[in-house]
Amino acid sequence: MLGYVVGQGRGDADRCLVKVSEMLREAGVTMAGAVQFNIETDPAYKCQMDLHILTGADVVRISQDLGTLSQGCRLDPEGLERAVGLVASALEADPQVMILNKFGKQELDGRGFRPVIGEALGRGIPVLTAVAPGNVKGFRAFADDFGQELPAEPETVMDWVRTQIDG
Repeated sequence: MLGYVVGQGRGDADRCLVKVSEMLREAGVTMAGAVQFNIETDPAYKCQMDLHILTGADVVRISQDLGTLSQGCRLDPEGLERAVGLVASALEADPQVMILNKFGKQELDGRGFRPVIGEALGRGIPVLTAVAPGNVKGFRAFADDFGQELPAEPETVMDWVRTQIDG
């Protein structure tokens, strides 16, 4: 009930999850969650990261501009927590599946979407997410035997989602 993709190139996993969410919407599957769109700007700056909330038209910016020379984390924790709140409230509608853009450093530390993942799984809602290669070990420790790695191929991921929904 907990599937994850590991993208090998920049944005691979994001594009896969976006495509899967589009395919699920077209198939009439009800979803909760958020997918990430990266907005490229000036080459001297890192991209802006926006989460599109799957249950409406909300878009939440989760990155902050720290300047060209910054080496620190550009995640905007307030933006992430806003997105988490929107996704958590969508669980009340009993979606068929939850898609989350990433199980990242915040989730490894017990924050971010981690509590929402636990709540969804506790309600019997399958969860699909992405994990960066450097976070796979920590994710596997969290997921234990419940995590299933999937290739970042939309059709294969769709097959997994259908299997989870149809039981």
